[in-house]
Amino acid sequence: MHTCAVPSDALEDWLESYPSIKGNYGHLLLEQRTTVDDDLADALRPYFESAHLDAREHFHKLAGMSVHPDASDTGYHARYPDCLEDTAKRGLFGEVMAGMMTEHYKFVGNHDWTVPIFLFRHHEDVERYLFALSRDPARARMVWGRFGTDFIAISLNKHGEVTRYLAGEAKWRKTLTESAVEELMLGRKSEDDDGNMVRSGGIWDQLNADTQTPHGLRQLQRLLIERDPVAWSPTIASLDEALLISGGKILPRTNLILLSGNSAAGRDEGCPVLGWEKMPAEYTAPHDLQVVELILSNGQELIATLYSSLWEDV
Repeated sequence: MHTCAVPSDALEDWLESYPSIKGNYGHLLLEQRTTVDDDLADALRPYFESAHLDAREHFHKLAGMSVHPDASDTGYHARYPDCLEDTAKRGLFGEVMAGMMTEHYKFVGNHDWTVPIFLFRHHEDVERYLFALSRDPARARMVWGRFGTDFIAISLNKHGEVTRYLAGEAKWRKTLTESAVEELMLGRKSEDDDGNMVRSGGIWDQLNADTQTPHGLRQLQRLLIERDPVAWSPTIASLDEALLISGGKILPRTNLILLSGNSAAGRDEGCPVLGWEKMPAEYTAPHDLQVVELILSNGQELIATLYSSLWEDV
């Protein structure tokens, strides 16, 4: 289970926040205000280790590797998530930061969110990759991204039952230019049957077309059953009601979009890429929406430092 507390003091020192909530639309701009150093990495590392622990144990077990291999052990070069290439690590970074932001900051609706476990084990290509790489170092390659919801957070009542859930989409881009964000939100351009250039497949399309109850909610429930069914029994039972195909309890939903990356050249301080004044017109889903923009100045350096040092003392 994910049990590490958010490094709140480090976040407050590291990031300047500009929050805004307009009805059922929340926008939070976060800007880096201190340099990346070893102290920041040390403060963030336990949260990252906790977020990846379930997937690490799962992938290593399936590959036949020790969870915490010594340097001399066979397959050490394939340990998760160290063995993944930089693009994959940057994607993972965004998803972990989405969890950290959700647990730390106040979002639209002012709900208390918890992330009991991250969904990283549900990445079939990484599972296949570690199995092959642990047996043959020459198999090093890029991996395909994970399908489905990037992560799920839940809000619980005093009995431990789920009262609302949050479905998050986290994206990293080296530089958050307007064109890069436009492609993320609206999708890539392609030619339709009439020869017109159109955009499709972006984040807006994904959220607008998603089912009321996403597959990620079932994945979360199964992980709770496997990892700690006693402590999470009220949560598991309440999810059973919500996951019925018909006649189930409809849980209110909040959608989260986290965009993280380095600041574009010429961008003014405190200036977001997406508008904060009102709900974006492209968003037509009926659920509350929270947007977080995490603007860094040397994000790839922080990611490299973090992911090269996970479990280094084990």
